[in-house]
Amino acid sequence: MTNRDYYEVLGIGRNASDDEIKSAFRKLARQFHPDVNKEPDAEEKFKELNEAYGVLSDADKRARYDRFGKEGLGSMGGFHDYTVDFSDVFDELFGQFGFSTGSRRSRRTPKRGRDLQMSVVLKFEEAVFGVEKEIEFEREEVCSRCKGSGAEPGTSPTRCSTCNGQGEVRQVRQTILGQMMQTAVCPTCGGRGEVISSPCHTCRGGGLERKRVMKKVQIPPGVDSGTQIRLAGEGGPGVFGGPNGSLFLLLDVQPHQFFKRRENDILLNLDVNIAQATLGAEVDVPTLDGDEKLKIPAGTQPGRVFHIKGKGVPHLRSKNHRGDELVIIDVEIPLKLTKEQRELFEKLGATLGTNVKPKEKGFLDWLNETLGG
Repeated sequence: MTNRDYYEVLGIGRNASDDEIKSAFRKLARQFHPDVNKEPDAEEKFKELNEAYGVLSDADKRARYDRFGKEGLGSMGGFHDYTVDFSDVFDELFGQFGFSTGSRRSRRTPKRGRDLQMSVVLKFEEAVFGVEKEIEFEREEVCSRCKGSGAEPGTSPTRCSTCNGQGEVRQVRQTILGQMMQTAVCPTCGGRGEVISSPCHTCRGGGLERKRVMKKVQIPPGVDSGTQIRLAGEGGPGVFGGPNGSLFLLLDVQPHQFFKRRENDILLNLDVNIAQATLGAEVDVPTLDGDEKLKIPAGTQPGRVFHIKGKGVPHLRSKNHRGDELVIIDVEIPLKLTKEQRELFEKLGATLGTNVKPKEKGFLDWLNETLGG
């Protein structure tokens, strides 16, 4: 047994967590493993690491060590009699050397197919009300000629004689920790467990072919740019009987000529002339559902906001609830006047006077307060 403190050996504090203990051991084991480190004392340091980890990774042994020191471990039979599970640590460690402890799953374990992603462009109205969209994309599918076997029709794959159909080869290797199972992909079949003597002409033995797929997709009302829709089972095919992957649609909504969106509300800037704002008027206001009548009271100031209820965007998870349309009034000042119009404005100006006064809050302040920032 080493004479050094186990916490010192692993370079950790006495209050280190289980994850910190394992992480420290992994780091040092990579550094001092004899297959990597050729220094004369590397093997002794590696044994010391194993001894420390064997105690500190076991809750009972660690508690006894913390209380009584190494003397407290004597009644437990000594380190070499400990049963310690190093499999998860050494699977990762030995993976970089090309072999494992044999605890990994068979290479023919069913695996889920890979996920695919594509961008779908929507018009503003399509995002608000929803739409059925036809999309086209490419994906790998089971080969139509060989039905996924990889073999030319009329022939069949045969079991690999090198790995006996396991897809991997193993051999026992003697290490300082005892016998360990070396595992590698079978060099003959490449992990398939089968050998194809007559590869399919279409997929060249891969069992898959790339195809273009057309599919109709229902886009729900209320989506926005950045919304992602998952189509389960529409991705790449699974391996060894595993499920297909998914297709993810990333939505991109085009801007509208007049409308802007703020969460579930629609914003519209509406220009009225100076007479309509001063005297009041009833005007037609465009909405996504068609024109709506809006009464502009006399004396309406620039920046005033009118709410048209229920003419906004449907809530994505509640189609029966919609936001509002917020109509922001702007008074349009004429750039050119006829002679008659100018005379009328001059008469009006004479009655209004020439005094001006500063305002405590400007138009932008008013607008931000009205729209909630």
